[in-house]
Amino acid sequence: MIVWHIAWREIRLGFRNPWAYSFLALFSFFSLALLLVQSQNTLQGYTHTTGSMINLVLYLLPLMTMLLGSFSLTSEKEDGGWELLSTYPLSAFQLLLGKYIGLVIVLSTIVCFGYGLSGVFGWLLGNSFTGASLVFFMLLSLLLVLLFLGIALLAGTIAANRWQALTIGVGIWFVFIIGWSTLLIAVLGWLPYLWIKPAIVFLTFFNPAELIRIFMVVKIGGGSILGPEYAQWIDWIRGSWGSPIFIGVCMLWITISLLLAIALWERRRKID
Repeated sequence: MIVWHIAWREIRLGFRNPWAYSFLALFSFFSLALLLVQSQNTLQGYTHTTGSMINLVLYLLPLMTMLLGSFSLTSEKEDGGWELLSTYPLSAFQLLLGKYIGLVIVLSTIVCFGYGLSGVFGWLLGNSFTGASLVFFMLLSLLLVLLFLGIALLAGTIAANRWQALTIGVGIWFVFIIGWSTLLIAVLGWLPYLWIKPAIVFLTFFNPAELIRIFMVVKIGGGSILGPEYAQWIDWIRGSWGSPIFIGVCMLWITISLLLAIALWERRRKID
């Protein structure tokens, strides 16, 4: 019951947060841009246009999630909200789980509103998203929200204020989204040739954005674009255990992120 009270409180605070409305406007504009791209191309299976749209979603949503999630915790520290909440019999587990649920609802609302708005405009113009493409991008967006929100709460636990949260959040986003390919090439360059393919498989599990991208691309038939290094990925993702393993890895990412955040929050609470 306490968790749901925290979640409801987070929903109310989230929809009062000017950052949320800024991201809502940005994501809605972004979704309309996707609609314009779709109006000039047929999104069936994996195409160059589909890949560009996936990359655009990967750039925006993780950053949006990192900032809103980490700011939610640092605002509690700066505004004195945690001092009030700590007077109640409230554990770090209840606080962070409630915040996670509330922020998932807020961010999912932003995503659904953005795609819904583009769908309405597309319907009025007679050229809306196809049902399959809409489901695909909705699923891609929600997966990014779920995984990166756990990381965002961990970043918010570490940061002491909003400026630190901004620095940590942008840094994590940069490593996972912008700098990942460069870091991967740098690491693989030091390994023997026979170790390269196993290392790619192993390291990909440490980047939730790359993991989601590969899974979704393979699912819509674009596995060949990934190159021969990911041939094993194509086989197991298309296999009967592909989706269950992927869901399990995603749940593991969320669980580990939240458990680390809870442990650090409890440690800081005892120190304070």
